[in-house]
This record gives sequence, C-alpha cells and structure tokens, in this order.
Amino acid sequence: MREYVVNFLKGFAMGVANVIPGVSGGTIALLTGIFERLINALKSFDIEAIKLLLKFRFKEFAAHVDFGFLVSIFLGIGISIISVAKLLEFLFQSYPVYVWAFFFGLILVSVWFVGKSIGKIDLTAVVLFVVGAIVAIGLSMMNPATENTAFWYLIVCGAVAICSMILPGLSGSFVLILMGNYQLIMIYAVSHFDMGIIVPVAIGVVVGLLAFSHFLSWILSRYASQTMAVLTGFIFGSLGTIWPWKTPIYLMQDGAEILKNGKPIIQSYQMSMPQEFNIEVVIAIILMFAGMAVLWALEKSAEKDKLEKQ
Repeated sequence: MREYVVNFLKGFAMGVANVIPGVSGGTIALLTGIFERLINALKSFDIEAIKLLLKFRFKEFAAHVDFGFLVSIFLGIGISIISVAKLLEFLFQSYPVYVWAFFFGLILVSVWFVGKSIGKIDLTAVVLFVVGAIVAIGLSMMNPATENTAFWYLIVCGAVAICSMILPGLSGSFVLILMGNYQLIMIYAVSHFDMGIIVPVAIGVVVGLLAFSHFLSWILSRYASQTMAVLTGFIFGSLGTIWPWKTPIYLMQDGAEILKNGKPIIQSYQMSMPQEFNIEVVIAIILMFAGMAVLWALEKSAEKDKLEKQ
C-alpha cells in the first residue's frame, strides 16, 4: 500500500507538470526514478498481454503489465490535472513570475540530478548533450505550422503529442501548437466532441504510446548513457521556456488571437531581464531555491526507495 501511495504521489507530480506550459511530465518521471519502469510497463502491452486477457487470466495479465503501478501513476495524473488545473490557472493569472521562478529552480537543478545518471562523461556524452539542448531550443523558436485536418496528419499529431508528454523536456501542448493543430484538437474537437477529429487523434495516441515505449525501452537497454545525455540536454534546452521574466506571444489566426475558454493561447515567450531589483525579484529568487529544495527532496526520496528495494 505504501508503494501505491508513493507512486500515486509521483503520478500527481507528473500531472502538475503536464498542466504547466513548457514542462513535461516525463521530466518528473525521470527525476522521481519511475521513468524506465513506466516505459517498460507501457511496452508490456504486447501480444502476450492480449493472449492473457483473452484467456481471462487476469492475475497473470496484471503482473505482466505491472497493472498496479500503472493504475496508481495514471490515477495520480488524472486527479492532479483535475484538481490542480484551477489553482495553477489562478496562480498564473495573479503571480506568474513566482510560479515560473519555482519551476525554473526545480528544472534547473534537475539538469544536475539527471546528468548524474549519464555515467561516464566523455566526448560522445558532451556532443549528445549539446545536440539535445540545441533541438529543445530550436523547437521553442519554431513558428507554428498551419492547421491540417487530414486523417493521417491527425494520427501523427496524436502520436507525436503523447510521445512528447512522456519525453523529458518537451511539452505535448507546445508540440501541438508547432504542428498547427492545437486549436483544432484541444479546443474545437474537445468542446464539440467531434469524433471525426478525436478518433484519429486517439488512434495516434495509442499507437504512438505503445510504439514509442518500445523504442525508448530498447534504446535505454542498449544506449543508456547516451540516451540520458540527450535527455539531459533536452531538459537544459527547455529552461528558456520556463524563465520567469518574459512576455507572452499569443497564438494567432487570421490576425486575431485564438481563445480557449475566453482567454488567448500562449504560443511562445520573449525573454527579458527584470528591470529593477525589487521585492518581486527577491521573492522569485527565494522560490527558485524552494524549487531546488523540492527537487532535492524528490531525488533523495527516489534514492531511498532504491536502497530499500535492494
């Protein structure tokens, strides 16, 4: 029961991260030590799992797919998104600099903790780290594509978006904006329950999640250090998106801002430095350190769990 509660809390933290623009739940999964287990559990939905299910061998099926772990994680994610979204919406409206400062501190220190898992630091690791950082920075600077309602493209959108949600350092909502279909999928299709859009996106989500989990599991088992170097670079490159002092650039269509629930959607940010050293800057710096402290506590908790299991 203690393990289920701990995993629920880790899933809850992942849900919070997915609500934050520019922050990936995959980053939290990596920091809390469940990333590889999550990928392997998703990968286990294979032919063997289907056979066990069709033969009504539910106990063996549950053990094969790590069912208890997945339920606790996704229950935490779901409850987090439902319960925290409104609070974060209020905080972003009232204290945006403070919220960004807290998460900036958390993600900044995560570069160090995730980087520790690289193992041997050699030229290859450094190059892969730089490549990951450049890709993440490049994505944050890209202009969105135009909207595309083609069936195959909607499948691709679903697959890419769900993969980015579990990939550390990359936000799924941000990827949909880049692909030009954020408004179509997250606003129009959801609010109008348009099955012509939802079905192909759902197909992409399922196929993408299963295929990507197999790929990540395969590459982690063979190139663990190199993969962690790229992911560390990804997280480092995403820091610019989380910088506290910035001006939002809104998503536009035909010269007008696109609205969600009556509010404009943020496409990207223009970074800046604080104009003066005032109380807001002091509080923001304190919250940065608070974010670092939270990350340190998460890391130590993950290390304690590993030691107990050994």
